[in-house]
Amino acid sequence: MIKELHLMAFCLGISLLANAAAEEVFRPEAGKFPPLEKAHSYRGELVFVDHANRRGSIRVQGSGMFFRNDPHPFAMLPYGIVRYHGAPADLRDIPLGTVLHVRAFLPPDPKTSAVPVLPVDNRKTDANHNRGTGIAPAENHVLLLEDEPSHCQREGMVWKLKEVDLKNREGMIVATLEPKQGGDSKASEEKMTFDAATRIWRGREGLSIEELITEGAWPADGKKSLGGQTVLLGITWKPTPDGIFTRFHISDIWLDDASMQRAAHHQTETHNAFIRSRWMPAWIDAVEYGKFGRATVTATLFGGMDDSLYADFKKDTSAAMNSVENTLKHTHGAYGPAHMASRGTILDAIKLPDPAPTGSSGIQIRFDTDLIIEGIRPGRVVRVRPANWPQVQVPREEYLSDTSPEERFPTPAIFPKY
Repeated sequence: MIKELHLMAFCLGISLLANAAAEEVFRPEAGKFPPLEKAHSYRGELVFVDHANRRGSIRVQGSGMFFRNDPHPFAMLPYGIVRYHGAPADLRDIPLGTVLHVRAFLPPDPKTSAVPVLPVDNRKTDANHNRGTGIAPAENHVLLLEDEPSHCQREGMVWKLKEVDLKNREGMIVATLEPKQGGDSKASEEKMTFDAATRIWRGREGLSIEELITEGAWPADGKKSLGGQTVLLGITWKPTPDGIFTRFHISDIWLDDASMQRAAHHQTETHNAFIRSRWMPAWIDAVEYGKFGRATVTATLFGGMDDSLYADFKKDTSAAMNSVENTLKHTHGAYGPAHMASRGTILDAIKLPDPAPTGSSGIQIRFDTDLIIEGIRPGRVVRVRPANWPQVQVPREEYLSDTSPEERFPTPAIFPKY
């Protein structure tokens, strides 16, 4: 009997250890890119953006009535990546209402979190009022934020259109989400709405519903089988009639690869121009101090950018480096990022041999300067400008004149006095 009790206790201990491992709390560490596979995944509708502070709110899809869910604040990690239309993006590029896929972590440092800090198991909390669980996860610091086509391309998935039901230039589409390489017979069908504002893309063409009707691809009225046509979809959410509380809406349909590539190219050029004007973000790996303010700085450039931007970081080229806050706002200077930036030369730019984790470019630079500023320290975040990028002044909401916590975020004092 005693042996049986010991065996039961041993088994119970093993079970508790297994459960503890499954419930292990993971929090990113300073100076380390967290593994994507340890991120918590969810999706929802973008309902608010504070682009200057790289934060916003998402109405998270949970197990209950979607329209009842409160907007849930999130903040981008300094190295967090935004993808829109299969291309690099900034939060300002994404229209409100867009349904986004989120991979996020607990706040690395709760004391400096730009959004509310919640109990670590908050995603299990039942929100009541028919909202269900999962709508307010404590994992609100985002490593990867991507719209539907970006998510599908990364995961190797496509939407297959089964049927359209059309009346008065609006209606319903039945579709399944399946692997691009080989169908999935077990894929469940999803009904989504569309209307006359839905954009349809084919090659270089932007089509309307009327044009699809004229071509005979869609019916003027009623239902028609679409035969599993392979497409990529842009998905949003709109209030839905008929007592359906979680039904999504189609904003865009890309009918072929050429049309999706054109959308990605346009978004890439938009983001390239933005980064060249705001400088490339990175963090400091090490600083070798010399005499009289001289130093050699080793920094890793953040990931998620177009290759053409990284190509500008070349050996023996001039550059400037400025300290930024974790929201990537410039600090140290009241006249724009170049005011107090350390200037010098890129001694080397090397591609690290190991595969780069999400958030990292895998590119490390060594930068020599004869006047290093206080904000350039190991573990700190900076922005770097190669000499061939434009030197412009950023708007007031995108820089800090000092580094005090009181100035991290806008207050009513930023508004004019009338």
